[in-house]
Amino acid sequence: MKDFPHLTGPEVPPAAGGRAESLIVLLHGVGADGRDLIDLAGPWGAMLPNAAFIAPDAPFPCDMAPYGRQWFSLQDWTMTSLLAGVQAAAPILTGFLDRELKKRGLPWSRLALVGFSQGTMTALHAALRLPQAPAAVLGYSGALVGAELLAGDVRCRPPVMLIHGDADEVVPWQATSMAAQALSAAGLTVASHIRSRLGHGLDEEGIRLGGMFLRDSLRSNSTASR
Repeated sequence: MKDFPHLTGPEVPPAAGGRAESLIVLLHGVGADGRDLIDLAGPWGAMLPNAAFIAPDAPFPCDMAPYGRQWFSLQDWTMTSLLAGVQAAAPILTGFLDRELKKRGLPWSRLALVGFSQGTMTALHAALRLPQAPAAVLGYSGALVGAELLAGDVRCRPPVMLIHGDADEVVPWQATSMAAQALSAAGLTVASHIRSRLGHGLDEEGIRLGGMFLRDSLRSNSTASR
């Protein structure tokens, strides 16, 4: 069996204390690390007091800067290169998710994946190929890589929410519209929100919408998972 990198990163226990009833994993973008998103545990922890949060540092040093991490290289933006990147990153992430869920005694149905930019690309690719469906996938400012493979590759269909700024200077907002169409065609339930005058980042309303989506998704399958 291939020896994948062992991911670690900052984590926040449930705001209510005690044992976690769900796990929210936050996947940062290229050139950042887990500290970039872990503060979302503040506003979302108030909405999900029994959830634990963890934001793993991506497995590789960023190859475009002397700092930060990456899930895969973005020096080549061709679809072939991006697909190879997410395909290599997905099993690393899946192994991490499996370990973290087992450590907390949680099923896959109590997992939610959140990504930003490259983290969204990685989350979308991995989540649809997990052994069991997670509760939700929330993606900010990202894209779906390898949409043409979905028909043959999809193993599970978690609900998805995509949020993107229409002034994004890094990943055009049209990438979210294209992703939503492809995911819907593959049988997934998808909600998308385009935020006016927002660049490559998150805003307060997008955070609020994302938190509500995570809360509702985890609540809707809580009975079935126990």
